[in-house]
Amino acid sequence: MDHVSVIVQLADSTLRVSVPLLLACLAGLYSERAGVFDIGLEGKMLAGAFAGAATAAMAGSAWIGLGAAILTSVLLALVHGFASVTHRGNQIVSGMAINFVAAGTTMIVGQALFAQGGRTPSLDATERFNSITLWGATELRDVPVVGLIYSELISGHSIIAYFAFAMVPFTWWVLFRTRFGLRLRAVGENPASVDTAGVSVAFLRYRAVVITGILTGIAGAYLAMVQNAGFVKDMTAGKGYIALAALIFAKWRPVGALWACLLFGFLDAFAIRYQGTPLPIVGRVPVQFMQALPFILTVILLAGFVGRAIPPRAGGVPYVKER
Repeated sequence: MDHVSVIVQLADSTLRVSVPLLLACLAGLYSERAGVFDIGLEGKMLAGAFAGAATAAMAGSAWIGLGAAILTSVLLALVHGFASVTHRGNQIVSGMAINFVAAGTTMIVGQALFAQGGRTPSLDATERFNSITLWGATELRDVPVVGLIYSELISGHSIIAYFAFAMVPFTWWVLFRTRFGLRLRAVGENPASVDTAGVSVAFLRYRAVVITGILTGIAGAYLAMVQNAGFVKDMTAGKGYIALAALIFAKWRPVGALWACLLFGFLDAFAIRYQGTPLPIVGRVPVQFMQALPFILTVILLAGFVGRAIPPRAGGVPYVKER
């Protein structure tokens, strides 16, 4: 296999692994820009993955499964909003509680429904989102370099993957070119000024939380219905936390979130592809080290290269209306 093919295949793996990270990162972007810190991205992704796979297996439809994944994640997001916005609770505690509840509940419900140790049945082609072959990809496959890039790297992804990357410019437009985005950013910086203008701070934050639920639900559905053919225990494997790290690395900007998720996706794809494979100079690297590599490099990158990342000024601070 030539070097171009190896590079294209690694880039293709990077894109595929980056999709759930990107969706979760953008989900956190909406929430945290509105002043609601959400460490519960992991739990909402996990719950969405289980609900999507379980519903798709029972209903025989990938789209119904996707709807169930979104609904489940939105309900958990509303719980987080109820605790942190309505009752002004600690947002970190609320988010961690969602992670613990999702991890335990998915196993218990999965065992009760399917009796497969918390797993869901394997999904067939009608119950998953399959790859889409773009126009001309087959005909251009034999064209050197360009054809390989188009047919292997650009074509052949699921509709959720294309949606995830399309969400980056859409999120930029929403945040920086619409009235809703202006208000959303303002409520994360100075909620009192938004309240003075006659706009409900709580309603804005709830809308941001719902958007977070929608995107994490789609991310979970991607894990269970695209990357895998069903749900398995703890299948998010820390992706929600890595998405939060990517959000900090991107300094709460959508385009930066794209590049940060691609970087972390590359680290994950490299670790998956080359675990157990002898590397030049160092030889065979232990599998455990390669599995831990994305997390190790995440800490190194955040500690040494992120620079000064300033979160929204009112982030994590409950808003109390002045009387």
